[in-house]
Amino acid sequence: MLKTKLLHPEMLRVLASSGHFSQVLIADGNYPFASRSGPNATVVYLNLTPGIPKTTDVLEVLLDVIAVQEAAVMKIPTGQAAPIHDEYLRMLPAGIEMKRLERYDFYDAACLPSTTLIVATGEKRRFANLLLTIGVVKLEQSEPY
Repeated sequence: MLKTKLLHPEMLRVLASSGHFSQVLIADGNYPFASRSGPNATVVYLNLTPGIPKTTDVLEVLLDVIAVQEAAVMKIPTGQAAPIHDEYLRMLPAGIEMKRLERYDFYDAACLPSTTLIVATGEKRRFANLLLTIGVVKLEQSEPY
């Protein structure tokens, strides 16, 4: 049995083949998957029912598996931050800056070829999409490079 919190075989496969600067989109229940997915993205449909799972559930599990270098969210058209954005900031590793992008700038970023995984959730809160950039896993080195 695996020791990681993440057990989903397809998500594990995609994350294992992703590398530094690859992107992972945790998408809310309103995200337009058919028209706003990049050419290299694998969509994993976890959206079982409205509200299950939440984007924060998926984020918690992913943080156990990947190093996060950057994060981006979609601004509300009024320019305000959605309340869930503060929750993301509390969950993300210290020092991670969260970019707040206009809607179509966010879609453009999510559609880049570097987006390798899109996780569809049942999240009901609006503007809960979260785009993560995978960072480098820092390992102990016995010899300098």
